[in-house]
Amino acid sequence: MKNIACVIFLMWLSVTSFGQSKSYIITQYGAKPDAITNNAKAIQRLIDQVAAKGGGKIIVPPGNFMTGTINLKSGITLHVQQGAALLGSTNTDDYEGVFHRRSIIKAVNQHDVAVTGTGVIDGQGQELMLDIFQKLRSGQLTQDSMWLYKRPEVGRTNLLLFMNCTNVSVSGITLKNCTNWVQDYVDCDGVKIDHITVQSTAYWNNDGLDVSNSKHVRITNCFINASDDAICLKSPTKNSLCDDIYIDSCVLRSSANGFKMGTASAGGFRNIKVRNVTVFDTYRSAIALELVDGGIMENIDIRNIQAKHTGNAIFIRRGNRGGGTGSMKNIYISDVVAEIPLLKPDQGYPLEGPPDHLKPGVDKMPKRLSQFHIYGHPYLPYNLVPSSIVGIPGFPVEGVTIENVRIQYGGRADKNIAYIPLDKITTVPENITNYPEFSMFGELPSWGFYVRHANGVQFKNIQLSLVEDDFRPAMVMDDVQNCSISSLTIPTNSTLPAIQLNNTKAISVKDIKLNIPLEKAILTTNYQ
Repeated sequence: MKNIACVIFLMWLSVTSFGQSKSYIITQYGAKPDAITNNAKAIQRLIDQVAAKGGGKIIVPPGNFMTGTINLKSGITLHVQQGAALLGSTNTDDYEGVFHRRSIIKAVNQHDVAVTGTGVIDGQGQELMLDIFQKLRSGQLTQDSMWLYKRPEVGRTNLLLFMNCTNVSVSGITLKNCTNWVQDYVDCDGVKIDHITVQSTAYWNNDGLDVSNSKHVRITNCFINASDDAICLKSPTKNSLCDDIYIDSCVLRSSANGFKMGTASAGGFRNIKVRNVTVFDTYRSAIALELVDGGIMENIDIRNIQAKHTGNAIFIRRGNRGGGTGSMKNIYISDVVAEIPLLKPDQGYPLEGPPDHLKPGVDKMPKRLSQFHIYGHPYLPYNLVPSSIVGIPGFPVEGVTIENVRIQYGGRADKNIAYIPLDKITTVPENITNYPEFSMFGELPSWGFYVRHANGVQFKNIQLSLVEDDFRPAMVMDDVQNCSISSLTIPTNSTLPAIQLNNTKAISVKDIKLNIPLEKAILTTNYQ
């Protein structure tokens, strides 16, 4: 019995010692929670020592810890406790770059790395930008000659940057006030992001969460409020893809787009699933799928989207900015409920989205962006923009199914703002090489859906409604083949024709709920 008891005691001692040896509190290794001292060297020294022993947990205890760049190593978990804050240095010289990208926490060519806890990582973006602009003006930083007219690229910093890593985990943490993309996962394999909060409206171009050419990624239970795209998948290089990405149960707010794929799309996107996402107070599109750099976009499955107070519901674009036309097919979007209001959706948030284009004859913006609060205001140039599926001549968007979708538009369209007569439908500009956004074509001739250069589009059980009247048809299709519309509900007082089909082939339309004969609801034309 004594021998058994001895063995049990030794086992307990071994487990306890192991657990203790694997956790390290940064204050015990020189870090100071005074919000002034740059603790990067102390934290990095500890990470290097622990990684050399095979890995462990680095604990940031309650307090405010200033830091520059921290490099995570394989086997390291950085755990930020409740009440703890890692504060990004407000001196841009304190950050290291990798491939010209600076970050507070980065990991390159590592495996089994994690950032966890319920504390905060705060980039102190406004203060950091003051330092960047000071150094640009003094010549300590150099930038192209246009930096005074646009955001500077130098000096801006990510909060998290993982490049070419495997088995990455980020959970529980709050990420705040970034000057660049808040987090980016580049060429990674195996990423889990769960229950994180992003509050980042300190500066422009600060996407809430980016995934670039990574595979086997799971993003769940996240809240993201960002001035730029909330969740964005990117593929900036050829011969690489975003592949096997799963997004579920996230709440998104943006002064750009809610969920977006592109604009960078040289490689492509495959096997993407999105489920149970809420988008609110978002300036541009709730869902934006943009293939404009020659890659592929296929096997996309998006379901259960609630979009309240957003500028556009669905935007699907195949273009060519110079990298080729690529391939865009097999896209399924279902169970979407969206509200497109008259009011500017992101009004009152920091760094509101600007008007995309001005009313004809108006060449100056008003002094206050808040004057852009109602579509139809003299400075607001366009009537509400419909959801759209748009390819380019000879290169259609293929195989799109839109099912069980309900969209309410504010209406109040005005011919004095802009007007495209039905016989001028082909005057909508192609803008083949333009940056893709839902407003890129200017005024569109329909209020519900606009489809151009598409093949194999199916609409099933679509309900479109208006708060106020709109003089345009509910749906316009131009250069579309092999399309079916079944079970379409539009307002009984909708302007006729309700649907215009121009230069279309093999189009099936049935079960339009308008209480008038089908031949009166549809206008078929062949304008070239």
